[in-house]
Amino acid sequence: MKKILLTGFEPFLDFPVNPTMQIAEELDGEKMNNHEIISRVLPVDFQKAGKELLTHIEETNPEIVIALGLAGGRPKITPERIAINCNDGPVDNRGHKPDGERICSEGPDGLFSTLPIKEITAALNGASFPAEISNSAGAYLCNNVMYHVLYHFHRKKDHKKAGFIHIPASHELAIKHGNIPSWSQQDLTAAIRLSIQITTDTPGET
Repeated sequence: MKKILLTGFEPFLDFPVNPTMQIAEELDGEKMNNHEIISRVLPVDFQKAGKELLTHIEETNPEIVIALGLAGGRPKITPERIAINCNDGPVDNRGHKPDGERICSEGPDGLFSTLPIKEITAALNGASFPAEISNSAGAYLCNNVMYHVLYHFHRKKDHKKAGFIHIPASHELAIKHGNIPSWSQQDLTAAIRLSIQITTDTPGET
């Protein structure tokens, strides 16, 4: 059976819970379309997150890699189009604050997702899960891990599907955090489950 590596993140900054972590834990071991989901939770740490993701890829040899991240304040599911070769933003959970340095010194400035983001977005909207493609994953840990996985496959000339999907806050997080848009955890999980199904259904590059 083929493998899907699904990752979430631990809580970070002023977000005391992270719904991506809950989605990853709930979907771990689930099977669909002759694929098994293997979930991992990544640290919010610029020095560790990308390296841990690549270790998980080596250990599981997945056909598909989907990394999830929280976009507190966004009201929609947003598959990301591109990752940029830059670390920037607020401090991580270790206290490190990047200052615009490159993620991979020899890597290209940007790399495009190889997930079927148009098909994912259309399917989500068709199922009444509001979604749109995002053209910026920022420069924080979400962009960092997206760049790491895309550069890994780019360097190996491996045309596996890989990319990043941002999700809104859960109701639980919105109550703890304050005035931000939110979805039920059940709907967030269902939307990612549908996104994975569409990814397995859509032919990749040849």
